[in-house]
Amino acid sequence: MSNAFKKAALGAALALSVAAQAQAADVTLRMSHFFPSVSAQHKEIFQAWADQVKEASQGRIDVQIYPGATLSKPPAQYDAVVNGIADMTATIQAYTANRFPLTQLVELPGVVKSAEQGSCVVQSLYEEGLLDSEYKDTHPLFMFTHGQGHFHMKEKTINEPSDLANLRIRRPSAVVAKLLEGLNAAPVGMPAPDSYQSLQRGVIDGVTLPWEGAKVFRLNELTTTHTEVGGLYSLAFTMTMNKRVYDGLPDDLKKVIDDASGMTWSKKAGEVFDALDKAGREDALAAGQTIVTIEGGAQNPAWKPVLDEATESYIQELEDKGLPARKVYARTLELSDQCQ
Repeated sequence: MSNAFKKAALGAALALSVAAQAQAADVTLRMSHFFPSVSAQHKEIFQAWADQVKEASQGRIDVQIYPGATLSKPPAQYDAVVNGIADMTATIQAYTANRFPLTQLVELPGVVKSAEQGSCVVQSLYEEGLLDSEYKDTHPLFMFTHGQGHFHMKEKTINEPSDLANLRIRRPSAVVAKLLEGLNAAPVGMPAPDSYQSLQRGVIDGVTLPWEGAKVFRLNELTTTHTEVGGLYSLAFTMTMNKRVYDGLPDDLKKVIDDASGMTWSKKAGEVFDALDKAGREDALAAGQTIVTIEGGAQNPAWKPVLDEATESYIQELEDKGLPARKVYARTLELSDQCQ
């Protein structure tokens, strides 16, 4: 056999091998999320999840991730999964207004103490069936929360509620908007990725975000002062999948997805967010920025009456709509103490 023929045969074999590998996946899942591709969330949660699924399925499931809201904008990501534009997403329920009112009870003051603890709370609520009515149109894999949200301001230092009067503050959800309105601030709704440009242009005076968000979306570059009101609020997230896509999987591949679902991944996500909270706070300290920590957090006498009023108002609104808000909220508080 000539050298030329051997080289040609080797080249053909390699080409066939590459082609076989490229065709190995039985299922390709398109996943959308809004975090930057360089973020720890992308690498340590979503890519890590995709890697586990690929390995466990022996390459039969391939997950193509579209970070940075490249497949769909943040407020549209849940509907993108419902409508089949994406096969799955990791998104904030509050970005889809009025769709997850019972899930958003975990946003209320005093519920979330850390991302891992909050993730346990919301995942437990889901596993106990208390949130079933809100997820009939997708197949949730796991729920999680970020850590405690704080105030991050461009200029003005917030020491007490009156310091917020008339300030334009980015709010992530209707629940947080209600809290801000009670504090006489002017809430401005926007997804987290839009905060940098809005703060830079002076559209807003500050943001409500956890330390993780301040780091991941580079807001520590623009803010100079931060106020921690422990337990002010948090946000729930869901990693969820198109129902038809999940139902169409063969049983063995459904098991792969099922094994990458539930509390284990909920807590993993929480751990990543908690680590980022620590790093974000350390960045602000290293930059010499001002950090005010309110003694007693949401239980502080200057803050508690307003936050309690906003909490009661939200719960009563849901009750007036016929939703079992008090029952779910009572269980949420029990879980908040249990998930330590």
